[in-house]
Amino acid sequence: MIYITQLIYIREGQEKTFDEFEQIAMPIISNYHGKLLIRLRPADDSFLVSSLEKPYEIHLVSFENQHDFNNFMKDESRKKFLYLKEQSIRTSIMILGSKL
Repeated sequence: MIYITQLIYIREGQEKTFDEFEQIAMPIISNYHGKLLIRLRPADDSFLVSSLEKPYEIHLVSFENQHDFNNFMKDESRKKFLYLKEQSIRTSIMILGSKL
């Protein structure tokens, strides 16, 4: 099992475009043995210490293996809507991990 944490920073005013992309991309995860474990929008007062800018959203997703994640990233139906992601996301940080 692999875990992917993503800190997502969106472009100002692109919240609806980002949500549109998420409505398409999120259901596809399960096609590749993946599971959305957490999707949250942190509030300013939820940070005790941080040297990073507050992300718009934080996602935690699991996949059975790296191969499944790679196949999700190459999914043709997802790729058709990547322009929404590119339009709405300024930057993101993706962290790959495993359960200890």
